[in-house]
Amino acid sequence: MYPDSLQDLIESFKLLPGIGEKTAERLAFYMLNLEEDKTDFFSDSIKNAKNKLHKCPICSNITDKDICNICAADNRDKKILCVVDDCKSIIMFEKTGSFKGMYHVLDNLISPLDGINPEDIGIEKLVKRIEDSSFEEIIIAVKPSIEGETTSLYIKKILEGLKIKITRIASGIPLGADIEYIDSMTLERALVDRKEIE
Repeated sequence: MYPDSLQDLIESFKLLPGIGEKTAERLAFYMLNLEEDKTDFFSDSIKNAKNKLHKCPICSNITDKDICNICAADNRDKKILCVVDDCKSIIMFEKTGSFKGMYHVLDNLISPLDGINPEDIGIEKLVKRIEDSSFEEIIIAVKPSIEGETTSLYIKKILEGLKIKITRIASGIPLGADIEYIDSMTLERALVDRKEIE
């Protein structure tokens, strides 16, 4: 139906999450009407992201420098380490402006059904980093899921002998949410993490 080059462009957009046939077609036709300098910028941005971005050797965050901006910063609290399961979580924490410690990104969350075992999450790198540093608290901030819970408990068990305070971010019912729309796992977590009213 379409010329090969246009069909290839449509198929390329369909590789993106949440993009179906109609949206891919719309995006492809939109790109055809863009000025050449903007399409060059778009394609160069994709190439540069693929070629220049890599994992920070210290924390596994993405960076285009030798080490990421957070690991390189002198004004961060080097006594607190927040363990997350993806780089997007770091961005979300940084947007709040309330956390000034360090981060560590796991390779994955433990999920035996998906073939992801404890040795697949990069725990050795995390443990070595903790042993070589002077962290006083490790905050586990992974997804509130069965995989996240399993991973949190595993990390806690692995770090037990290091005499470091291990915490995790609170989870439960978001402010303003209606309880009838809350899933059972979130509701259970909210009950377990309940706090005394002061």
